[in-house]
Amino acid sequence: MHILLTNDDGYHAPGIQTLYRTLSSQTKHEISIAAPEGQRSATGHCITLFQPLFLTEHNLNAPRKGYAISGTPSDCVKLAIQGGLVPKPDLIISGINLGSNLGTDIFYSGTVSAAMEGVLLGVPALAVSLASYEYMDFEPAAAYLAEQLDFIVQHHQVGLMNINIPGKPSAEWRGVKVTRLGKAVYENVFERRVDPHGRTYYWQGGNLSQDLDSDTDLRAIQEDFVSITPMHSDLTDFECLQAWQTIFTQ
Repeated sequence: MHILLTNDDGYHAPGIQTLYRTLSSQTKHEISIAAPEGQRSATGHCITLFQPLFLTEHNLNAPRKGYAISGTPSDCVKLAIQGGLVPKPDLIISGINLGSNLGTDIFYSGTVSAAMEGVLLGVPALAVSLASYEYMDFEPAAAYLAEQLDFIVQHHQVGLMNINIPGKPSAEWRGVKVTRLGKAVYENVFERRVDPHGRTYYWQGGNLSQDLDSDTDLRAIQEDFVSITPMHSDLTDFECLQAWQTIFTQ
């Protein structure tokens, strides 16, 4: 199996590099990398249309290559597959991200968007995140993914699986839960400031409230479970669709 790794933390980020080393040493799969040259967190599904994309090539285990690309996470997947940098992969793994991608945060996430770009191009994908900014050991998460990868792929033929892993040693994980997306609501505050040149700018902050129902990804991570959430690219509200079809066919 040929796996394309990508992320939004950057090509040299420890999460993706740890995942590459672990998969290379613990599985027989061929691994390519196409990731942003630097930090691109919270870029969502943004793509680059009005600037060129530059890339730097890195040697990996033959015959595959690694590419650090000047664009967004979605650019990286599009360029790798549609631009012919790599043969069409059998699987895309986006991550391992530093920090969680839970609930409605997935709409802002470059990590999830890169994985979803793969789905749009017909490649099943995993988005993988370490749910912590304090615990920064990616080895347990990478080892878990390597151990479970073939099992997950066997049962995951299409779409996207959003996987969040507790930011703790694996001995403290309580198991696995298959979850739905929770709801994270930010009460944003924009602090108005003035720079030394007299220009006004704003600094965004705020508080977070969360939907912690028992079947959500937010609750699972809070209780130290690995959270796996199946997702797809179709945002159609089918209940509303039927209602509106009835209205316009009267």
